[in-house]
Amino acid sequence: MAIPTNFLSTGVLAPGTYEATIPDLRKSILVQGDGSSSTWDMAWRDALVSSVEILAKELWRVGFSEVFIDGSFVEDKDHPNDIDGYFDTGVAAITPASMTALQLQISALNSLNQYKVWDWNPRNRVFDASTGKKQLPMWVRYRVEFYPHIAGTHAGIKDQFGNDLQFPAAFRQSRRNFLQKGIVKLIP
Repeated sequence: MAIPTNFLSTGVLAPGTYEATIPDLRKSILVQGDGSSSTWDMAWRDALVSSVEILAKELWRVGFSEVFIDGSFVEDKDHPNDIDGYFDTGVAAITPASMTALQLQISALNSLNQYKVWDWNPRNRVFDASTGKKQLPMWVRYRVEFYPHIAGTHAGIKDQFGNDLQFPAAFRQSRRNFLQKGIVKLIP
């Protein structure tokens, strides 16, 4: 499905998975807006897409073909803080062999990225003065957070009742009002 041309009245994309290339994304409502807001920050949204493009190309190069973006970027927020997303690792069960293979792919990602941002270790987070908290290295450099999806693991996001959500359900709800929303699957 193509990205819709409008948001629902609740401010989110209609639930579903929308496929888009980077050029499609740039031409979509997610960057261009729908013309209803005089404060829609098209330049900022386009800059975020440029960052996503760098990281998505690295993911595709090492074999992660399932790459998704979401967060407030897929909502009617004029100036989203960042783009959230995840990539499917293809790991169906956590075993020593699957974790070793995944670690090799993460190393390959860091060999492609000049800033070595593919790191989710809490000890390696970097303090960001604009938010007043420690952020992932990729967020500090790109304002994007891509998380690896491993089957059966929690996303670190809770529902409105405080329950941990698993991928990908966690990314298919709005954090501001817990409504179901659409996500974008990036395609090369």
